[in-house]
Amino acid sequence: MSVWDDVVGQDVVVATLRAAAAAGRAPGEADRRALAHAWLITGPPGSGRSVAARALAAALQCTDPGEPGCGRCAACRTVLAGTHPDVTLVGTEKVVFSIEEIRPLVAQAQRAPAQGRWRVMLMEDADRMVERTSNVLLKAVEEPPPRTVWLLCAPSPEDVLTTIRSRCRAVHLRVPDPRAVADLLVHRDGADPAIALAAARAAQSHVGLARRLARSPEARERRRRLLAVPAAIRGVGDAVLAAADLIELSAADARAGTEERDAAEKAELLRTLGVEAGARVPPALRGQVRQLEEEQKRRATRAQRDVLDRAMVDLLALYRDVLVVQLGADVELVNTDLAEEVRRLAAGSSPEQTVRRMDAVGVARERLAGNVAPLLAVEAMMVGLRPQA
Repeated sequence: MSVWDDVVGQDVVVATLRAAAAAGRAPGEADRRALAHAWLITGPPGSGRSVAARALAAALQCTDPGEPGCGRCAACRTVLAGTHPDVTLVGTEKVVFSIEEIRPLVAQAQRAPAQGRWRVMLMEDADRMVERTSNVLLKAVEEPPPRTVWLLCAPSPEDVLTTIRSRCRAVHLRVPDPRAVADLLVHRDGADPAIALAAARAAQSHVGLARRLARSPEARERRRRLLAVPAAIRGVGDAVLAAADLIELSAADARAGTEERDAAEKAELLRTLGVEAGARVPPALRGQVRQLEEEQKRRATRAQRDVLDRAMVDLLALYRDVLVVQLGADVELVNTDLAEEVRRLAAGSSPEQTVRRMDAVGVARERLAGNVAPLLAVEAMMVGLRPQA
């Protein structure tokens, strides 16, 4: 067992991070300087950039006398569990980080490690900082204390401010092979090998999504329903109805993922404030409850957008398969379980039409990222998928 076991299909990156962790425990100051004070770990969604960052954080704190990152010692286990006192895990469930969330991190990064070798600041969503927020972080990343290491994760270097990324050592993860992801699901989660491979391909090697598809028949059914939409669109009316259905489905999916947590958070806040269950909240305490509800709304907004974006990625994968069949390319389909549907769509359109439909999906993703109202963006996309497009 090792902290590197879950970093799937990234041999070159793992070798680099292992060497850095070994340098971090070297006795000489010159050797320790071989460990960069700031890292930018990039890769497409699902490639495992956060997993790789946690593995490096654990290896830096590892107390095993052998190779760093044993996965067995208390330091490794607490880092991976998110409870190590010297490893701060930073993420956001909102659309972007606020300056108020970043300033305390800058102060915390100045403290010496209390228990481990290093103070590690691991930021999982570094791409969710606007420029003024990044500027707050810049000085801390540029000149951290001698025993502080920053690990920033983002989809690509271009998603991070130039002044930030120029001060980081960059490593880039690639999309892992679906078979490697399937093997992980079989050995770690006990998934059926055939379902695991189909899930890994459908998720395009996104480990988290593949795990969800492999473990949840409901998730697989929702995905099949989504990918049946293009064949059902015959005109503008169908497109508008399909858009409304997708928005409703994404909202329900987002609520399912946040509802229970929201209720638990509110109950815990009321208990902390001394308000009994079902009792009226005193006026002096309503501001705190309102603040929590606003944060939960922002989280729900991001969750719905993430669900919609993933649906659009699935549609792009479907049309990619259609184009593969139309061009006779000798490559595997992503949606092997929908091969018949893919062939029907390929026979009913031309490659040019398929490319235009892929463009419609891509434009919808850009609009969604630009804060266009989700219903408008999805309606325009669905209209672009109709046969006349």
